[in-house]
Amino acid sequence: MSSLSRDEVAHVAGLARIQLSDDELETFAGQLDSIVGFVASVSEVAADDIPPMSHPLPLTNVTRADEVRASLSGEEALAMAPASEQQRFAVPRILSED
Repeated sequence: MSSLSRDEVAHVAGLARIQLSDDELETFAGQLDSIVGFVASVSEVAADDIPPMSHPLPLTNVTRADEVRASLSGEEALAMAPASEQQRFAVPRILSED
């Protein structure tokens, strides 16, 4: 016998806006009870000595270190642009004023 009642399954189905027949309600009650049991068994694992983690493998950041390097000045960058306006790149409008 399922610990989830047919009415509870019907309530969840109603929240999900799913129409189920009586046979489907009985079937899903048993299936959902099994799923709840499987999830409960995970909490029974003896993991008190295992620290919480986001990934089972040790990961390190592989990005390069930040280094200050010479770059273009604003004037040099705008000198190469097809158009500029008010010390900014001028680009075609893609959205209307509306």
